Amino acid sequence: MNATSVAIQAPERAAPTEHPPTTLEERLTAASARMDDRLRVAGLAVDVSTALRVPDVHPVDLADVVRLPDAVQPYRPPVDFYPTPAAAILQRARARLERDGWTTGVLADEDGALCLYGAIRAEAGSAAAESDALATLLEVIRRHFPGEASVPSFNDSCRTPRTPLRLMGEAADLAHARGL
Repeated sequence: MNATSVAIQAPERAAPTEHPPTTLEERLTAASARMDDRLRVAGLAVDVSTALRVPDVHPVDLADVVRLPDAVQPYRPPVDFYPTPAAAILQRARARLERDGWTTGVLADEDGALCLYGAIRAEAGSAAAESDALATLLEVIRRHFPGEASVPSFNDSCRTPRTPLRLMGEAADLAHARGL
């Protein structure tokens, strides 16, 4: 197959002058003329770019924006609970903490917020299941914070719920992996 070729032409340039400027004064005059030309083209480009006026837009008032404190996490219902008992308790306890709130110093405060131990105790159906969940959670806590004495002491040492919630999720994963 023969394709017809199309010649592409380069843009036309100004014909070179027969006598290039030789003196400094002539070269400066030529450079000044080129710069004046470039500045004129740039000025036209700015005029074209700013000719379209964007309609006035009212800025968003930040007081109207609802923001939650860093410590509060939005409630997201769990997709599916683990089939193993201890893992399901830990997962439900984490979901309860996200929904009802997290606290320190007490099992439950007057607003219904719970500590880690209180959430596990509320979700456990038996003492054996509660014990398995607490043991798994304490193991995960000690992986990250060696020497931690108990789940309640770890809970009371935290300032925000981020770390306790993250470790509760890790404990649920570990309990499920072990079949607890």
